[in-house]
Amino acid sequence: MSDDEARRMSAEDRREQILAAASVVFGERGYAGGTTDAIAHEAGVSQAYVVRMFGGKENLFREAAERASRLVLEAFRTTAAGFTGDETIHDKRMALGFAYTNLMSDRGTLLTLLHLFSLGHDETFGPLGRACFLDVYRVTRDEAGMSAQEASDFFAQGMLTTVLLAMRMPDAQDDPAAMDLMTCTFGEQVTDLIRLTQMQTPLGTSAR
Repeated sequence: MSDDEARRMSAEDRREQILAAASVVFGERGYAGGTTDAIAHEAGVSQAYVVRMFGGKENLFREAAERASRLVLEAFRTTAAGFTGDETIHDKRMALGFAYTNLMSDRGTLLTLLHLFSLGHDETFGPLGRACFLDVYRVTRDEAGMSAQEASDFFAQGMLTTVLLAMRMPDAQDDPAAMDLMTCTFGEQVTDLIRLTQMQTPLGTSAR
């Protein structure tokens, strides 16, 4: 896509296009390894166009991380809004877990969040990572109606889910131990997650 074609898109669509590309690149390379040039290549626009829109790599990573967190937040809010009040804690965990694992099948979103959390020591990104995590926790506790302990247990399961997907554990499905672990973690979704993982296309070698 040329810069002229990109400019004909709405401002919101242009930003989303580049942020989605940034999630792929930062997810594969991390913040230190990601470059505006690689992101521009992934988005199909020029590096100058990316820099004009976002002002540099630090702000681009911040917005990509905020986007990833917002996607989780919106998925949880939408799910919680559908609760009637008759759900058991198991029902709530299953519904929220389904929303989360479906979202995390987007590897760029998954890995961008993990890279953000790994930067907890950073003066710029540490506060952002903590704020994003706590925002999702508050939705789980206050809007989904979980107690603090229930939310904590749910998050523990969620982090296991995140780690297994990040390391592409479905690639080891021929190992009985891997299947046991994934079945206990993902339940009836395990087959769908294996399929989704196999469909994921990593960042091309030329763009690494």
